[in-house]
Amino acid sequence: MDQRIINLFDEYTHKPLSREEFLKKLAVLTGSTAAALSVLPFLEVNYAHAATIPQQDERLETAYIQYQVGTVTMRGYLAKPKKKGKFPGIVVVHENRGLNPHIEDVTRRMALEGFVALAPDGLSPVGGTPTNADEARELFQKLDAQQTIENFRGAFRFLEKEKDCNEQFGCIGFCWGGAMANNLAVYEPKLKASAPFYGRQPDLSMVKNIKAALCIHYAEMDERVNAGKDAYEKALQEAGIKYEQHVYAGAQHAFHNDTAPTRYNEAAAKLAWQRTIEFFKKYLS
Repeated sequence: MDQRIINLFDEYTHKPLSREEFLKKLAVLTGSTAAALSVLPFLEVNYAHAATIPQQDERLETAYIQYQVGTVTMRGYLAKPKKKGKFPGIVVVHENRGLNPHIEDVTRRMALEGFVALAPDGLSPVGGTPTNADEARELFQKLDAQQTIENFRGAFRFLEKEKDCNEQFGCIGFCWGGAMANNLAVYEPKLKASAPFYGRQPDLSMVKNIKAALCIHYAEMDERVNAGKDAYEKALQEAGIKYEQHVYAGAQHAFHNDTAPTRYNEAAAKLAWQRTIEFFKKYLS
């Protein structure tokens, strides 16, 4: 697909560009309104294909849970191995579409790798994730940035009380969640390993506070996020932070999301996941 179309969709999903404005610009790029509408299904997510791991997989225990952060009630999706044992805890942070079927599936995938995985709904303070992705993106504008970090830190306090968790904590996040994974590395001292996928970098003056090791994933074609890549790497090096950084050739922003047909890159997604699991097992053993 024309890279200009993918870049336009990225602008639409990350900036205050209305759907009407987006469709007008898409019609210009594709040649007509009809052509623009025919392209849309290849750009937008399709949750009908979200479940690669069945919701009732016999190997897992899953549940919707709640936890408190001050006066805020946070909702989340918990998945863990059914077999007996103590497992590291992983907080899974969603994209700017909220806690949806795809992220729940990723949480189950993580549990099958041998972790207690918890995916909080970052939109809990504003009523929770709606089914409409456009509405979800608008709700993110209503969140207080620092309070949202604290709300996700609360997920680790929840996991501390889980009888199956060994209190070795990691985090994985995608897009908006990738930025949160970076910020949690700054603000959560008990976090040992964080894997941000194509996420905005944290305030560079705060990098010195990071205690966790980082496994950072970037998409080669993601100019918006990659603009801060080099400065972040320099700050990590100067602060002596343990990290590994991977750039996936030809990959688009959101390449790991297998419900987004145009941007999903199977080879990059599988390699990034393999690297992340190996990274967690190294630092959370």
